[in-house]
Amino acid sequence: MLIVGLGNPGPRYVGNRHNIGFLVLDEIADRIGGKVKAHKASADVLEGRLAGTRVVLVKPRTFMNVSGGPVSGAAKFFKIDLAHLVVVHDELDLPYGTVRLKLGGGENGHNGLRSISKSMGGRDYLRVRFGIDRPPGRMDPADYVLRDFSPTERKDLAFHIDRCADAVEALAGKGLLAAQNEYH
Repeated sequence: MLIVGLGNPGPRYVGNRHNIGFLVLDEIADRIGGKVKAHKASADVLEGRLAGTRVVLVKPRTFMNVSGGPVSGAAKFFKIDLAHLVVVHDELDLPYGTVRLKLGGGENGHNGLRSISKSMGGRDYLRVRFGIDRPPGRMDPADYVLRDFSPTERKDLAFHIDRCADAVEALAGKGLLAAQNEYH
């Protein structure tokens, strides 16, 4: 199973809403007991076992909107097909902290997902969506996702990251339906 966390590289983006995939993958890497390392697929990777399943964690080193190339490169290198791809990403259409799992579907304006779908040749991969809520007022969604979590959100962010990592672990160990029943 290839588990991809979406985000943007560099210290400027570390606390951004758009980087929730990276934050969740860091938690999963801690659980596996390792650190991601640079890979030739323009990504940082970690191989290990999660819930008894062989997994490869992937954090693309490119910007979110062009993350498809590193994901496709890692999938080819580790010989993992579309059906065993899991992408952890932010979701504007879910309330903050909500975790939802699904198979396939549209990209809903998410350029990272669009890039992955194009590079992988399909949309039928697993998604773990972390709700970041809609932007306030008339704020541009592109500006909103590149802002850090608010002080109020940061108070319980670690709890939500942990719960999202639990959902990924359940997905790896029990499958989609059981994980959905547990986390929806």
